[in-house]
Amino acid sequence: MFAIASDDVDEVQRVLGNGEVDPNDVVGPQSALAFALTNERLVHRMDIIKTLLAYGADPSGLSDPELNPPNRSSISDRHSMILSPPVTTVLQSMDPATRYYMKRADATNTKKASTIIQKSFFRPLARVRYDIVGQDRVFEQLFMVLNRHSRGFAVAPLVVLLCGPSGHGKSLLARKFGSLLRVPTHTVNVTTLQSTHDLWQAYSMSPYEEPTSLTLAQFLMENEGKRCVVVLDEIEKTEDPKVLYSLLMPWELGRCSPPGGGRHIDVRNVVWLGTSNVGHELVFDYQMTLPPQATLSREQYTELMGLVRPRLSERLGASLVSRVTAVLPFLPFTDDEKMAIAAEAFYSLGGETVASLPVDVVESSVRTALPQYLPAEGARSLHRAISGLLLEMSEFPQ
Repeated sequence: MFAIASDDVDEVQRVLGNGEVDPNDVVGPQSALAFALTNERLVHRMDIIKTLLAYGADPSGLSDPELNPPNRSSISDRHSMILSPPVTTVLQSMDPATRYYMKRADATNTKKASTIIQKSFFRPLARVRYDIVGQDRVFEQLFMVLNRHSRGFAVAPLVVLLCGPSGHGKSLLARKFGSLLRVPTHTVNVTTLQSTHDLWQAYSMSPYEEPTSLTLAQFLMENEGKRCVVVLDEIEKTEDPKVLYSLLMPWELGRCSPPGGGRHIDVRNVVWLGTSNVGHELVFDYQMTLPPQATLSREQYTELMGLVRPRLSERLGASLVSRVTAVLPFLPFTDDEKMAIAAEAFYSLGGETVASLPVDVVESSVRTALPQYLPAEGARSLHRAISGLLLEMSEFPQ
């Protein structure tokens, strides 16, 4: 409770991550989730709530009067009272982003998918659902692949290609992989590669990772035999796919021999992640065959996976893609997901200026941004629209 009251997201994450407390522990008159929802002084309430949910806070506890003491409001008979939960803990009274994450945490499908990797090394990845909006089918399929790999059912290294439209969470998921698992990550910007030599001599290009002077070959040698992550960003954007052919052996046998390396390196425990826009038209075309706002079934998503893989084979070569464990297409956002993205951007970009605005004002404001959503640009178009909205609000305050 002290960490929440301090309005410090990092501190909340630290005490939960270290196992000092459980988010569902009863400490005082309220649950941690109820306390965060009802504390009007929190500027970073959204991020704190997401952190609590990511570490397992149970929204169903909000209906328990002992964990979420009700307000008492008078009716006509002053001696009679109605018991009701605090208004900010009622789903219908939450802003679109908080409501979205609360419903996601309480959904049966979310809980089922998370249990798939509960007993594996990859368990912390279940928390990524509170960093990325949408993509439930992606997570479901990813967790099944990780479960098979961790149980020894796979005979080849883990290689996953995240593909589809821009701005739908591919790079964010790849970036979160290493940080959630607390393992080293090396990100290669494939657009800069001209030769096989460039691949193995590539430095990590991600501003979100610890600065390093290691090349990819040196990174793999330093982490030989250990669990680590290599991200190949924009994997299809190389002029010559042959640049990537030196990945054939590591992706199939878990061993690599970089030019000039002198020996084979054991890379069986490396998680290889590639991001690509290949197949984005196919994703949109497939979505158009469904009723508006329909959610893909598992069978439909599996069919879409099968349709996208040949497109990647055409671009990268069948010999390389045949060694890929899973091709996971990212899907367009539903209206609820767009509202959640827009509301979260509204609080994040607006900061203290908008933190105390009534929920109905927030909802009506972010709804005006939805017409500016561009499917081909995804969340970036909504962030741009919200940025313009906040600028307009500052120049022409109500």
